[in-house]
Amino acid sequence: MATIRERGPGVWQVRVFTGRNGTGRPTQTAVTVRGGKREALREAARLESAPQRGAAGRTVADALDGWLERNEGSYTPASLRDQTSRVRLVQQDAIAQTPLARLGVAEVDRWLTRMRRAGLGDSAIRNRLTVLRAGLQQAVVWGWIPSNPAALTRPPGVKRSPRDAMSPADAVAVIKAASDSDPLAGLALRLAAVAGARRAELAALRWTDLDGLVLTFDSAITVIRGGGEGTEAPKLLDTRTKTAERHTVTLDTETIRLWNELRADLELYGPYVFNIGEGPPSPDRIGWWWRRAREASGIDKHWRLHDLRHFSATMAIAGGHDVRSVAHRLGHSDPAMTLRVYAHAVEAADQGIADLLGNVLGGSAGGAEVVSKG
Repeated sequence: MATIRERGPGVWQVRVFTGRNGTGRPTQTAVTVRGGKREALREAARLESAPQRGAAGRTVADALDGWLERNEGSYTPASLRDQTSRVRLVQQDAIAQTPLARLGVAEVDRWLTRMRRAGLGDSAIRNRLTVLRAGLQQAVVWGWIPSNPAALTRPPGVKRSPRDAMSPADAVAVIKAASDSDPLAGLALRLAAVAGARRAELAALRWTDLDGLVLTFDSAITVIRGGGEGTEAPKLLDTRTKTAERHTVTLDTETIRLWNELRADLELYGPYVFNIGEGPPSPDRIGWWWRRAREASGIDKHWRLHDLRHFSATMAIAGGHDVRSVAHRLGHSDPAMTLRVYAHAVEAADQGIADLLGNVLGGSAGGAEVVSKG
């Protein structure tokens, strides 16, 4: 029920009950109306019939389902799969059946505590909290709730250790081992190191993606695996990249030479660089090339194919190249992400800056000649 109070001549305050917070206290929406009492009554009627009143029976699960349905078209198949999985994991907890009108910060914090006690890692908890926040924010937009209680919680901090970087000697050794076994495998691993490409992006490359010195990444291969006990083969979809953005990378002359040599021999067998036939290769093929080359080269078994991407970024930043340019090569939509992931490389490059400034200023304060005029 709405209440109306005149705060001054022609100024009215209209309040309507919207539910209860985590402590059980009532919550409300207040609106200031200027005009006569008729306008105030009209606004009170509108507030009472607004979506938050009709959504009193909606639950957290409803908000998550609605958010996922609204945004599914903006995700790549791989991202949609991950987001759907996280939503379903949240919906397995009792918080999913909590009516939105009764959800408060306390309920969200208790949910976080349950996950910690169940032994979930910080990253898993943060991922689930992220989708809960997004679902509840959508509920705010739709008028189902007046505010987002999950936005006020503090997620667990993820302890990040500095990421190791593969040495140039190891990178050269594993690429050579791949080339000795299969020139296509060697090209794939070289592109992973030179362009910082992801496995799925490599699988999506076509011969026509190279134009002069510039290689374009505008898609990735997503593997859709059948569920249950069926024997249906995985489906390979040529979809958008992970960040859904097109990016270009300039290649070195040796990589271009290898590309062109293989293209002359293999392009007539299909459009994709790393497959024979009309369809794309599975990213798993490139992963298999990596494992075989890693074993043959004798480098440490803890290195992953993805570490060639990290090698590329670390070498570029440590070599003094600016983070924005490196982010562009990696396909990061936000250079801030590059800074977070490769902070160790930025710190290494900082020594070069110190040496440069030291050389400019000279060996000591007394080493510079001061000329006094007067």
